[in-house]
Amino acid sequence: MKLVSDTQPFSARDEEAIARMQALVRWASIEATPRQILAQEHLPDLLPRGTCVYVPFLPKGEFSDTLRACRHLLNVGMQPIPHVPARMAESRGQLRDWLSQLNESGVDRLLLIAGDSDAIAGPFPDTLAVLESGLLAQFQFHGIGVAAHPDGHPMADRATLIQALGIKREYARTTSTRLWVVTQFTFDANVVIDWLQSLGDILEEVPVYIGMAGPTRVKTLIAYAAQCGVGASARLMLRRPGSAKLLRAWSPDGMVRALVQYCLDNPDTLLRGIHLFPFGGLRQSAQWIQEHSGSVEDQRGQFHESSVQ
Repeated sequence: MKLVSDTQPFSARDEEAIARMQALVRWASIEATPRQILAQEHLPDLLPRGTCVYVPFLPKGEFSDTLRACRHLLNVGMQPIPHVPARMAESRGQLRDWLSQLNESGVDRLLLIAGDSDAIAGPFPDTLAVLESGLLAQFQFHGIGVAAHPDGHPMADRATLIQALGIKREYARTTSTRLWVVTQFTFDANVVIDWLQSLGDILEEVPVYIGMAGPTRVKTLIAYAAQCGVGASARLMLRRPGSAKLLRAWSPDGMVRALVQYCLDNPDTLLRGIHLFPFGGLRQSAQWIQEHSGSVEDQRGQFHESSVQ
């Protein structure tokens, strides 16, 4: 396995690498809370038309917040991808209602997650239980995303997590569902690469989108890392040479460079794109996309679409 440095710059003559980096940034998906979405009056000025915007279902939120945010995104030409948390559904009927309302509103893809809550409100302790219920097959969603954790998960070891991905991939194959994987954010490209290599052929042609934090203060980032279970990756980041600079600000530039180099060295990789967590604010991450993506006139909507049959 070839490890890479996320601080090594491209050669100015490496046009392929530069073009690949611009494409990854230009087609990046982004996460935004319902409040951020509904409070932003000029969202199309921040994000290119067709941007995939993930809408989290916050632990103290209401499904109606998610639904309103998704409808607004559709109205302004964005592609909403709502989180559907298995553990927060109090009954089979409630989950069916959520899916029905999303489907009727024009939402055609979603991210199925277990949810951050330790408590299980109803009959679905995890995403596998939702898949086994057969509810998703009752609706014509264009695609379904599932989460992955390159940095590990406090409730399961790597082998268990990878086995679960294999089960989800088999579900997609047998139901002709378009499936993709989006990861929790991490700070270390080598952690991501090691995880990709560990997958083997479990996912086969299923595309993978790597989560990373958008530009923000490191103090803010460390706080989110502790909440989201990626503290180990944060500690590794702070041990690196030159980490004193990171105490002022974090930018995803170096990590994107490293992943681009990995893609160039490994053309068969499942890595297809990046997903931004805008911990420093939606506007700051959107500005980073604009500054690093080159032309914004290219066609979007190419993410999260891989037929598994």
